[in-house]
Amino acid sequence: MGIITIERKVLEKNDELATQIRNKFKDNNTFVINIVSSPGSGKTSILERTIEVLKSKIKLAVIEGDVQTDFDAKRVEKYNVPVVQIVTNGGCHLDAKLVKDALENIDLKGIKFLVIENVGNLVCPAGYDLGEDYKVVVLSTTEGDDKPLKYPKMFINSSILIINKIDLLPYVNCNVKELRENALKINPNLKIFETSCTTGEGIKEWCSWILENIKD
Repeated sequence: MGIITIERKVLEKNDELATQIRNKFKDNNTFVINIVSSPGSGKTSILERTIEVLKSKIKLAVIEGDVQTDFDAKRVEKYNVPVVQIVTNGGCHLDAKLVKDALENIDLKGIKFLVIENVGNLVCPAGYDLGEDYKVVVLSTTEGDDKPLKYPKMFINSSILIINKIDLLPYVNCNVKELRENALKINPNLKIFETSCTTGEGIKEWCSWILENIKD
């Protein structure tokens, strides 16, 4: 019973901070997504392809979350966009406090689009609101088609599913039709994109959706 009480208090505090952060984003008219996935799904590659398409159209920034190293932030930095690295030192997810601290290093004025790339994990990040507009879960074809059934909370709490690495479908044991059906069983309201960062397939459609959600 004590564990439940502690967990509730932690999440309540997180939600209070997330509300403050969300208000800050609204005040600055910044559209924000929180990208989550298991390790190796291709989150950072999708982010790179997204930046390539959008950086000439809108001003954007990135918050990178990793257990160790700043490798992903260095990849993003090459595109000359503002990026802040959060290293959790073993923590399995980002929380609102970490995002709040990171925002002290980003001037949101004029930033139309902010991407928070979460730590690679399909469990812990599911329950933490970071003040984002949408949680986006990335699932690669190399992970099979049953992940939504194994990690339902993440798919329930997400609004967008990106099925990545579709160029590998001829070589892996994944049925995209079943994957989509499994995901929609868990969350019928999921909007689904299919992408390949190698061929570029689906990236244009994904970026068009982002632009549609950015307010002038």
